[in-house]
Amino acid sequence: MKQEMKQEMKQEMKQEMKHEMKHEMNNEKKYKMKNGNVNDMKDGKKISMGLILLFAISCGLIVANLYYAQPLVGPISADTGIKASTAGFIVTLTQLGYAAGLLFLVPLSDLLENKSLIISVLIIAILGLINASLAQNSYIFLGATVLIGLGSAAAQILVPLAAYLAPAQQRGQIVGNVMSGLLLGIMLARPVSSLITGIWNWHVVFFLSAFIMVIVTILLFFLLPKRKPTPKDTYPVIIKSLWQLYKTTPVLRRRSLYQAALFGSFSLFWTVVPLYLAQHFHFSQKEIAVFGFAGVAGAVAAPIAGRLADKGWTKKLTGFALLLASMAYALTHVLQNSGRASVIIFCIAAILLDMAVSGNLVLGQQAVYALGDEIRGRVNGVFMAVFFLGGALGSSLGGWSYAYGEWRAASFIGFSLPVLAFLYYLTERKIKLD
Repeated sequence: MKQEMKQEMKQEMKQEMKHEMKHEMNNEKKYKMKNGNVNDMKDGKKISMGLILLFAISCGLIVANLYYAQPLVGPISADTGIKASTAGFIVTLTQLGYAAGLLFLVPLSDLLENKSLIISVLIIAILGLINASLAQNSYIFLGATVLIGLGSAAAQILVPLAAYLAPAQQRGQIVGNVMSGLLLGIMLARPVSSLITGIWNWHVVFFLSAFIMVIVTILLFFLLPKRKPTPKDTYPVIIKSLWQLYKTTPVLRRRSLYQAALFGSFSLFWTVVPLYLAQHFHFSQKEIAVFGFAGVAGAVAAPIAGRLADKGWTKKLTGFALLLASMAYALTHVLQNSGRASVIIFCIAAILLDMAVSGNLVLGQQAVYALGDEIRGRVNGVFMAVFFLGGALGSSLGGWSYAYGEWRAASFIGFSLPVLAFLYYLTERKIKLD
């Protein structure tokens, strides 16, 4: 009898607790929606498919400027007098310029009207591209690459703007779609530049891109909606806050370091592989272009990752992406120097590596964008700057290691970067990234 009474009391207490918890959660949800909490549904926010397409295409075309030179390191070095051991700096300086734009220009999106800022930054990219197309020596070309990188930071003002315009419950999916365009731009840039160089020369690549950037700038001027933030801080205060934001926000710090390792591995691969294919398999620029198209398949991971991030799979998929990137490098040593079979294996490795990088990028952006509208510009700037510094490191290490130890040395570094990131990932305990 006593046991039955105890059981009935326990059941009643459980039911009361559940009822109270539901009541509190409903009240909390109503309060958040009433006060505009950034992590809940934002009533009235809509973004059309046409506008999403404009964001995706614009981001892809802008960011492609960072990668046109990557498979052209050989011909550009020969024409401008850059040494083989320092050829990796062609890509490195572009990425350093991009990182500077992310740190010093992108945070302005928390202060200034976004459309006008994007147009102004794109003009810097156009000037850099024109100078690169006319360059006859290393000094002019390398200076132009810094301007190209700086101006290409406009893409990272567009992506947070798309996230701002998106309803909260669809943000991961919409950012994933925009990032698919951006990643397609990254992946198509290499084969397209190789193809154009094979038909004409590398100068034409930068001239055509300058022309395309003028068209993109005009389209954005007429079609992009305006967004005027309500700044709470001045520009010097925002810039000073970047390090503090990075140091005190575990999600931002971890996501940027994970992506820095992956992007360093990615940049190393695509800096070295064109040289390897030309040297060991006697590939022409057109054949290198065809190989480059293999990596495009990796962009399919971005929208899939965005949808899964909305469902709370961020943490598990992060570990999977890091292991996948390492496995891609290990795969390249299977049947090495076996003619056609070896090239096919390198194609598969390129697809796996690009899938890991593109998928994890969307996971990272979804996590850091959830930190709040009011700091989204600077958060995105820090996130992108850190991982592009990883890319710059990967490019420079790739050129150096290949010059002294060929693919064996370069692939060891490319393999090690995501492995180190995975070991750091295993230290994750109570930090919630989903």
